Amino acid sequence: LAIALVSSGLGGSAAAITRYLVGGADPIALAILRWGIGFLCVLPTALLLKVRWPDAKDWPAVMLLGLCFFGLFFVLYNIAIGYTTAARASLALATLPLHTMVVAALLGFEPLTLRKTAGVGVAVRGVVAALAAGLSAAPPGAWRGELIMTAAVFCMAFYNVWSRPLIRRSSALGFLAVGMGTGAAALILVGSLTGSIAALSSFGAPQWIAGVYLGVGGGALAFILWVLALERATPTRVAT
Repeated sequence: LAIALVSSGLGGSAAAITRYLVGGADPIALAILRWGIGFLCVLPTALLLKVRWPDAKDWPAVMLLGLCFFGLFFVLYNIAIGYTTAARASLALATLPLHTMVVAALLGFEPLTLRKTAGVGVAVRGVVAALAAGLSAAPPGAWRGELIMTAAVFCMAFYNVWSRPLIRRSSALGFLAVGMGTGAAALILVGSLTGSIAALSSFGAPQWIAGVYLGVGGGALAFILWVLALERATPTRVAT
């Protein structure tokens, strides 16, 4: 669980960096930046450590999860950040334990116990209270960002739940490299066809420094730690 805490801290700082960059690039370009650089860090690490790769029969599932999470989730994430503040978007993202608990129960991966429900409920009530307390200071249309972020959280909840058995049949790094590589490749293809990737050419030194941190810290390191946590604990505990 300590691993998940460090991962979440890196994810929170990545939200602030995304908010800084969102004015100069669209959501697809930012996702390309994060996962393209992230994959360039994860793949050599996996090869160097000679990790176990997913079995051939698991590749379609691993790739589909990578496409939905590193592609769809983070496009929605970046869109949400454009409507609201990084802090409020992160608070909306903090409803992840509730979504993960419900998805895990519906899919039969975890029992829905009273103790677990009470613990997650306390955590989520704190998030709701924090959002409500700062509502008057929210930028115009912030509710759109928080609603989009809530939809994105469902993507991450399914990723958390469906990832664990696939990670256990291979390895955390092998699973991550295949999924992140699939998402990054799809984003680069879409970005090339739509012209989104061209926005990165206008970045100056400060934007590239922020972008490299986004890829290395918020992309590679944060999600290496996240999948390592999923390998060791239940999805709901990791999300909480």
